[in-house]
Amino acid sequence: VVENEIQARIDNVFSNLERLEILSSKEPPNKRQNAKLRVDQLKYDVQHLQTALRNFQHRRYIREQQERQREELLARTFTTNDSDTTIPIDETLQFNESLQNAHRGMDDLIGSGTNILQGLRDQRVTLKGTHKKILDVANMLGLSNTVMRLIEKRAFQDKYFMIGGMILTCVIMFLVVQYLT
Repeated sequence: VVENEIQARIDNVFSNLERLEILSSKEPPNKRQNAKLRVDQLKYDVQHLQTALRNFQHRRYIREQQERQREELLARTFTTNDSDTTIPIDETLQFNESLQNAHRGMDDLIGSGTNILQGLRDQRVTLKGTHKKILDVANMLGLSNTVMRLIEKRAFQDKYFMIGGMILTCVIMFLVVQYLT
């Protein structure tokens, strides 16, 4: 219950940080960099808290699993010449260690994927703001609407080129995996 409450509060802090980041971009230019730096520091601190919570949950899970296995071992009755008395400890330990390493690796991959997605979201917000500012500056400079339409048309075409390139890359990766394995 406490862990769920802590996780809910961490999620609440993350949502508040997103709002803070938006508000920091509305600060005057001389204060904006400092505000952005403080928001990034808070994000970093909250990510460390979330990692610490995950580590705590993982240690608790391992401790509970060890206690459960200990109780099973103590409750087990051994008799002479019983085929169940042999315990393949080495194989089980190696298997358990491999599973834990795979689990840790997947957690690391998920964490880095989350960080990458967050970075992409941040870049998207920044690019949207930049796009709006460029349009404002272009309107102030008196660029014609046809030039603006050409720019937007080019951006639209570039998006299709990007999607096509991504699909082509995926097809090439699939073919390489298919034929090289």
